[in-house]
This record gives sequence, C-alpha cells and structure tokens, in this order.
Amino acid sequence: METYSFIRILGSIFLLFLLSSETCMAGIRSVGSISPGFQGSQMKWIDKDGLFLVSENSFFGLGFRITKDVRLFLLVIIHVRSQTVIWSANRGSPVSNSDNFIFDENGNVFLQKGGNVVWEVDTGGKAVSSIELQDSGNLVFLGNDSSILWQSFSHPTDTLMSKQDFAEGMKLLSDPSSNNLTYVLEIKSSDMFLSAGFQTPQPYWSIQNENRKTINQDGGGITIASLYGNSWNFYDKNKILLFQFIFSGNTKANHTWIAVLGNDGFISFYDLDDGGSAAGRSQTKIPNDPCSRPEPCDAYFVCSENNMCQCPSGLDNQPNCKPGIVTSCNGSRGSTELVNAGDGLNYFALGYVPSSSKTNLEGCKSSCNDNCSCIAMFFRNSTGSCFLFDQIGSFQDSGTPSGLATYIKVLSNPGSGGSSGGDGRSKKSFPFVVIIIVGTVLVICGMVYGAFKYYRRKKKLPPSPHDTSEDDTFLENLSGMPMRFSYGDLQIATNNFSVKLGQGGFGSVYQGVLPDGTRLAVKKLEGIGQGKKEFRAEVSIIGSIHHHHLVRLKGFCAEGSHRLLAYEFMGNGSLDKWIFKKNEDDFLLDWETRFSIALGTAKGLAYLHQDCDVKIIHCDIKPENVLLDDHFLAKVSDFGLAKLMNREQSHVFTTLRGTRGYLAPEWITNYAISEKSDVYSYGMLLLEIIGGRKNYDPAESSEKSHFPSYAFKMMEEGKLRELLDSRLKLAEEDERVSTAVKVALWCIQEDMYLRPSMTKVIQMLEGICPVPKPPTSSPLGSRLYAGFFKSISEEGTSSGPSDCNSDAYLSAVRLSGPR
Repeated sequence: METYSFIRILGSIFLLFLLSSETCMAGIRSVGSISPGFQGSQMKWIDKDGLFLVSENSFFGLGFRITKDVRLFLLVIIHVRSQTVIWSANRGSPVSNSDNFIFDENGNVFLQKGGNVVWEVDTGGKAVSSIELQDSGNLVFLGNDSSILWQSFSHPTDTLMSKQDFAEGMKLLSDPSSNNLTYVLEIKSSDMFLSAGFQTPQPYWSIQNENRKTINQDGGGITIASLYGNSWNFYDKNKILLFQFIFSGNTKANHTWIAVLGNDGFISFYDLDDGGSAAGRSQTKIPNDPCSRPEPCDAYFVCSENNMCQCPSGLDNQPNCKPGIVTSCNGSRGSTELVNAGDGLNYFALGYVPSSSKTNLEGCKSSCNDNCSCIAMFFRNSTGSCFLFDQIGSFQDSGTPSGLATYIKVLSNPGSGGSSGGDGRSKKSFPFVVIIIVGTVLVICGMVYGAFKYYRRKKKLPPSPHDTSEDDTFLENLSGMPMRFSYGDLQIATNNFSVKLGQGGFGSVYQGVLPDGTRLAVKKLEGIGQGKKEFRAEVSIIGSIHHHHLVRLKGFCAEGSHRLLAYEFMGNGSLDKWIFKKNEDDFLLDWETRFSIALGTAKGLAYLHQDCDVKIIHCDIKPENVLLDDHFLAKVSDFGLAKLMNREQSHVFTTLRGTRGYLAPEWITNYAISEKSDVYSYGMLLLEIIGGRKNYDPAESSEKSHFPSYAFKMMEEGKLRELLDSRLKLAEEDERVSTAVKVALWCIQEDMYLRPSMTKVIQMLEGICPVPKPPTSSPLGSRLYAGFFKSISEEGTSSGPSDCNSDAYLSAVRLSGPR
C-alpha cells in the first residue's frame, strides 16, 4: 500500500513537471498590436483562453473561440469581461485547434484550414505592417505609412459597437435560424431596412416607419447610424442628426452598448458593462411587435396576440398545415390551385415591397396561377394592388378586417379534377384515357416481371461479405428486441416528422402517436459512420434492460438507409429545462421534487452498474440526458455513448466521449475509466440540481462562478444551506440539503477510489447510512481540470476558468461523440 502511495506521489510530481514545462512553451499574448512574422493556432494559446492579442485597456481580445462543435473554432474579437463575441472572421468555416492564423513577413494576413485559406482581407495589394486591436474593439490593419488598410468596424458580422459607424454599403448578417433563414440589416434608399434573407429579400422593419423614434430635424436621407450612450443615432451624409432611437433608460455615458441581430429576427441591445447577457439586456427590441417578424411561427401559420400560432383556415385540411408545394415550376402547374387563406390576415412585407401590378382580384389570381414561382398572393381591395411572393414566412392576425384577400397555392386533389364538360367532350377524351390506362398497366406488369427475375437470379448468388443488410441481420438476431417498425409506420405516427422535440448529436427527436394512442419520442438518426455504431449500441443496450428509472425503448426501424429509435414519450422533457430557468416567473421545481429526481437518477445508474448482465457505463450523465415524465419521475436516457464492461473488469480504456464539464479527471488524463466515472458526472449533476444553476456561471462573482469550488468552501465554513437555490423555501429541520451536498462532493473527488458506488450514494441519500465530511479537492486537481470545465451554454454543460496550458485541456477537442 505504501509502495502504491509512493508511486502516485511520484506520478503527481512528474505530471506537475510536464505541466510547468508545457506552460513555458505556451504562446505569449500580445498587447495592443502584433507585427509581421506572427503565426499560431488555438493550441498555442490554450492557457490564454485562445486569445493572442488584447487591447491596451484589456477590454477586448482577439483569438480563437470554441463553437457548438467542441472540435471547431472561430477567429473572433470578444469583450473580455462579459466574454461576448462582437466580431467573427470565419463564421461559415470554423477551423480546428491546429489550424493557423498567419501574419507573414510579406505583410499578408490570413487564416488557414487544413492548408487552405478560409479568411483573408482585401488590402488593395498593399502589405500590412501592423495589426492593432484598439480600445474601442476595432481591429485595424495598418500600412507602411500608418494608413488604415482594413478595419473590422467597416466589416461587421452580427453586432454593432458603441461609436461604430454603420454606413451605406455595410451589412449586418445574423446566424441562420432553425429553418436556415438569415436576417440582414442595411442602409439603402435613404432608409435603414431589416429584411428576411429569402431568395428575394423581404423587408419587415425600417427606421422611417418606426413610431418609437425621436425626430431631431429634417434633412437628407439616412447614410450613417451609430450607437451613442443609450440611443441609436441616424445621420445624413452631412452628419446632420435626423433621428434618435432611445433603447434604454440607462443614461450612463461611459457604458458600452451593443446592438445584436439575432437569428430570431430581433435586434437586441446589450450593456457589456452589465455582463452582456440577459442581465444587461434592454427590454426594447426591434421590431416592437413579435408577430411582425418573418418567423414568429412556421411558414404559413398565423401569429396572433401573445405569439400564439395557428393554422390558417384555408390550410386546415392540408397535412401539417402545409400546401404541399415549394414551387410549381417543375412541370406540375396543372396540379395546383389557389385557396383562400382566411379573413383578417396581414403579412409583414406588404408595407415595404412594391406591388406586382394594379388589377382586380381575378386578375391577381390569374397572375399568380400563370407565374410558376408564385406560391402566395395578396390583393388589397382599396387600391387594387396585387402582391406575389415566391417564398413565404408566417402571417399576422390583424384582429380586424384587413382589406386584404390572401390566397395560397396548394396541390390540387387528384380526384377533384372537375366534370368532363359535356357528352361530346367526354366521348372524345375517352380513347385517350383508355390508352393511358392500358399503357400504365403494361409498364407496371413489365416492372413486376423484371423485379421477379432479378430476385430469382440474386437468390442463386452466394451472399456478399459486404452486403448492406448486415445491420438488419444483426438486429433480427437480437433476443428480446422491442417492436420493429417500418419507416412508413413511424412516418405516419409522427405526422411526417412534423413536431420536433429536440436535436441531438446524431439526429433529431420527433413526437409521435401510435394507432392505439401510445405516445412516442422518435429519434431519427441523420449521421453516417459513427451514427450506425450509435444505433447498434442504443438498440442492443436499451432494448435488453428495463427499469423504473431508465427510458424504455419501445421499438426501432432499420429499413434501407433509415435508422430510427422509438422511445417512450416523456411529457416534461429534459431536466435542464426545469433547473436552469430563464425567467423569474417560470415554474419552479420544489426541493421535494428535485430530491426525488436526484434519487431516481441514482437508482437508474445503480441498476446499470450493478444489476445488468454486463456492467454498463453510461459515459454522458448530464441534465439533458435525464428525462421527466408527466409526474416528474426521472429516467436516464441516451445510451449512444455507453461502454460495456465484463463483471471481471474493474477498469477499461476507451476513446474520450461525453460532455465537457461533466467528465471525470481520468477521462482527461487518459487513465482507464470505470463506473466511478459516471459517479463523478452524477456528482456534478447533483450540484446543479441543488443550486438550480450551471456549475460554471460567468455572471456570478468570481468566488461563486465555479460552483463545485464554492461548494467545497461552504462546506469548510459550515454553510451548506447557502448552496441551495435561493428561490426555494425549506424547513429548517430538513437535513437533505446538507446530505445531498456532501454526497455530491464525495462523488466529484479527484481520486476515483474515494468516490462511492451508486448503490452507496442511494443509501446515503435515503439516510440508511451516515455521510461523513468529504475531503477537499487537491490543488493539483483544481489546476488540472478547471480549464476543462469551460463549456457552451447551449449544450448545458458546466464550466470554469482555465489557468494552465495542460494536456487535460488539449483533450477537450478529442471528444468522440459530443452531444
């Protein structure tokens, strides 16, 4: 035992030596400017949060920032204190951690991806002599004569900074929405417009039509807009102030505001000095009415008061409230018709686009029918204006008669082609109908005969070792498998996959209902390669185990290229939506329910570790993978990353998998993993359940930002109740908070041998056995793993600041299956 301890101490000293030597090799962060001969990748500045250049006042930094895919990075400018990205170079082409940003000796500046240039700037053929990051957040490329060759303020992405001139010819472009629609802000025709980026752009807001603006004085047309203090100012070419749009009551002159064009179509305003997040966000948005955007609802749906979405009356009888047609320019013009979408509708773009023609209603309908690109039309009775659209967003419920006639082009019912138009006409067309029918029957018979011959011939051939039915054979040989569905069965059950519940690393999840009324959550795998492996793992593992606290696999589909999993439907979704609340008035889970969820999750994991035929390590325990049924019963889900172990095995080596912020130290340091790795992840999850917050929250004070470290501190001070979600009320005699916190701190011990088994965790939570005071984490563990806890809020993972350039952090980019 003493020998083992001595070896561990030597290993720790050796690891510290490696870390210190690695740190010496780390890149040096520049201040103010960089000169030619500079190059490096994200890996070089890991210990500097990827930032290799900061402004003189240290307010802004230039460097690499991780994306939703933890293997890819963007070259960005960030506001350091709030960690808000204000500009990005390569939004459409993220790079890996080994790709280089280069400022060569010849004055060329570019970003590489796999040896190819994915971003560079046009300097008019002039060499760049210096790159400066100014205190305003502006990135400037200077020439030999110190003239500005290029600056980021003239090429914004989706954000405008205070005192940044937004001029005619510049554009603000949002990230794509869930429907792959982008939004554009630009100044043109003496006005500023906000438009939906359809193939033919459709404006939906302009400053000239904004009734919240303050008119300063009449002048020329708008050519420049700038944020100053708490207002957005609009000037003509002579810098005469025309309008002011005041977006906040905060009049502090030294505060730095930004305007961000989001992928929801809103322009929002944030105060970077108040965190740049929800805490510092102004309540004022552009546009003011949520229903006046292109996508408050899906296309063709009607947005009404309180952002409610409903199907228009004209599409009530259409599947999924869709017309069944994208464009009729495919030779099927005779199979479409115009239907009245209903009364009292309006459309966001009508106040900004010119009419197609002046006519009457029948003439407008005829124009749309004759134009194969037209999928919707509007006719204004009072003016005779006809509007034709080749793409459409959602409609607006005007609440009163709008004076508009709204028609949508839909696929006609094949059986409702109308009457023949007279006996003579019917007799004349009869021979043609007979010929078509007979010809069709002959073609079908020929195809059936050819298919039969092909089947007979293929049946006589020896089986190919590369036959694509390998997956099907594999699944059919599994004993005790759930129900096998055809793709058509699940297509019908999900109403053609119309109601999307969520998105995972390998596909989307849709709501479905079987003919007997059973509700399903259908996971449609959309990846290839590793997706097949995940499919096999989930079917073989989940299909063979049943437990009260594990999500039940009801069935599966393996038909051709289609791979789908049908789970029991969990009415209340995933745990993260209930403990990480965005609004103060959202429903709050009480402590009784939270404790029950924590205990149920522990029981599900204990079953996987102890009671299955083979030991199953889940490998990805986090709030997103704990689902809640209609009664808030917790069930562990998502076994696509699970690892099997024989009963004789105590440890196993495997590729890095899981979610950053919940990974045990042995994952990061490439040691063998065991079921104790799940125990660590459970401990991090339990802390989040107790605190009602993520384990890393930059909005908190420096002491509280990393919740596990703060929990250890509160334990030492005997203030464990301080860790409970402040919104909860709890009886003084309830000791379960202290018990749960101590259990969580035992679970996240750096030494896996100190962590309890999940069976022991259940006994401690249920009060069957006492919970001794856990030891505090070692300084070595804090330095090793703090950098790895940093996460992406969208993924729901925990995070913490990085203070060392360790191999632990390098492993962050090698996750085999990020969710």
